[in-house]
Amino acid sequence: MSTTHPAAGKPGSAEPGGARVEFRGLRRAFGSTVALDGLDLTVEPGELLALLGPSGCGKTTALRVVAGFEQPDSGEVLLDGQDITRVPANRRDAGMVFQSYSLFPNLSARDNVAFGLRVRKVPAGHRHERAAELLDLVGLPDHGDRYPHQMSGGQQQRVALARALALRPRVLLLDEPLSALDAKVRATLREEIRRLQLSLGITTVFVTHDQEEALSMADRVAVLNAGRLEQCAAPAELYERPATPFVAEFVGTMNRLPGRLTGTGAGSGSGAPEVEVPAAGVRLPVDGPVPAASDVEVLVRPENVTAAPDPEGGAVVVSASFFGSVTRLHLELPGGLRVKADLPSRDAGALAPGARAALGLAERPVLVVARTP
Repeated sequence: MSTTHPAAGKPGSAEPGGARVEFRGLRRAFGSTVALDGLDLTVEPGELLALLGPSGCGKTTALRVVAGFEQPDSGEVLLDGQDITRVPANRRDAGMVFQSYSLFPNLSARDNVAFGLRVRKVPAGHRHERAAELLDLVGLPDHGDRYPHQMSGGQQQRVALARALALRPRVLLLDEPLSALDAKVRATLREEIRRLQLSLGITTVFVTHDQEEALSMADRVAVLNAGRLEQCAAPAELYERPATPFVAEFVGTMNRLPGRLTGTGAGSGSGAPEVEVPAAGVRLPVDGPVPAASDVEVLVRPENVTAAPDPEGGAVVVSASFFGSVTRLHLELPGGLRVKADLPSRDAGALAPGARAALGLAERPVLVVARTP
């Protein structure tokens, strides 16, 4: 498959549409370490999909397999239905942006952007025009003559993004491109990358360990754990309805409260089991797998925990963290168990450190896991 799009180097021509990328049963091991363990995943045309997970979960390996920098031990990578598993990296219709920018220090921003075009012997006039077009697209129209050492980290990453787009690839691969930047620049570039991706309609795979990046940017988020796909879903679904305990605890903040399974939910009509949570005095329906043991831990997000002033309450406010409209209370239950509760700041004022409170939980299905000894 040729990497040179028919329109490469011709400013003003339409960008290509996004391609469908398919991971089929990918397996990759490094010695005794399994990086990918039968990964099956499809990225739809024009979609921005984030690969999210802890260090060593296989997300960067998956990206490098698509780019052609790693060969899987088994499985296939398909681009619009064509098997590209053994196609050399320089013949894949993909552009990649790295965490470390990887700009040529001896080349100007303009020449860095145009480098791939020069390798493909695009005429100089077309190269320079395309580079100028892309520098303008990433918000650096006056930086063409600057060298990497004369630019900030955020500006260098914009140049790296422009370079990746120079050949009008059908797939854009981003390997933690924002992790080396400070928080303010990271937030700005996050918005810019999403704007560009939507305007170009380019299929994008974005590797990150940052939950906020994944949830705020992606159409769907694929959570990996030990080389396996735990769940792939839209950000809201992933957060509100995690498919596994791993996803529930990796994405966002989660409390663990002791509970006891009580069997079929009375009057629910669904036959779903319920769990009794003594700390909050409630019984809730169980969502997802049900452990064999009766004693469980109930997974509850801080926004689904309520706390009200009560001199006889079983919880004590240890500290409070103010986040504008929301305040996170840190409460301690008998036995030393700590619980986080996110309350509207206007309601949290009555619960200063040391105050006693009655704990409550939102009436909604919860995930449970077997209680550890």
